[in-house]
Amino acid sequence: MKNETYLDFCFIREEQGSFSKEIHHLFKDLFIEKRLNWFLDEKNQDGLDIVVAEVKGMSDWESEQDILHYLENCATAQFWTYLQGYQLYIYPYKKGCQSCGPH
Repeated sequence: MKNETYLDFCFIREEQGSFSKEIHHLFKDLFIEKRLNWFLDEKNQDGLDIVVAEVKGMSDWESEQDILHYLENCATAQFWTYLQGYQLYIYPYKKGCQSCGPH
């Protein structure tokens, strides 16, 4: 089943420029077989490159724990070096609105 997936990440490194391009390539490799899109907002402040990433779409992950296991197994060392914070949300697929109860 495909579930609605919302992931937010904050990446930080010393200022070098073009950080959003690097994060884009990390995501492109990491989420290659997933139906996810991402939006990157890059800022430079106090000698730091900061990218806030919003990832949305449909995935086969059933829980936030599933995403964490996937990231632990598939994300590169560079991903973990840059990562400073995250929020993960999975909204499981439910047929119908569920307002009538089970039938």
